[in-house]
Amino acid sequence: MPALNGFLWLVSYWLIGEVTVYFTGLPVSSGVVGMLLLTATLAVWGRVPSTIAAAAQPLIGLLAMLIMPGVVGVFFILDELAGQWLAILCALIVGTLLSVTTTLWLLKRLLEKMHAR
Repeated sequence: MPALNGFLWLVSYWLIGEVTVYFTGLPVSSGVVGMLLLTATLAVWGRVPSTIAAAAQPLIGLLAMLIMPGVVGVFFILDELAGQWLAILCALIVGTLLSVTTTLWLLKRLLEKMHAR
């Protein structure tokens, strides 16, 4: 039952993201907006409730399956991307570096906080 409650939280934040994108016209995925709002909420709370953790844990195992359709879809528009390889390469490199840097920074902060206790 805790996983169901946590899944309800996750879906609620996704719907909040959907409404936000619809009314603001942001060119961002509603899932991204919802997860950013959830992240902000959890940062304010200072912890992840066990219900949300119970719902999120099985979804992490399915993450590759959720990403795969977008990756496969790229093969159908390769001719449209032909002249933009430099921009794509730059975006991949910069995005990867930012992602790794942010993850390491967050991990360092969380480990420092954990060792301080």
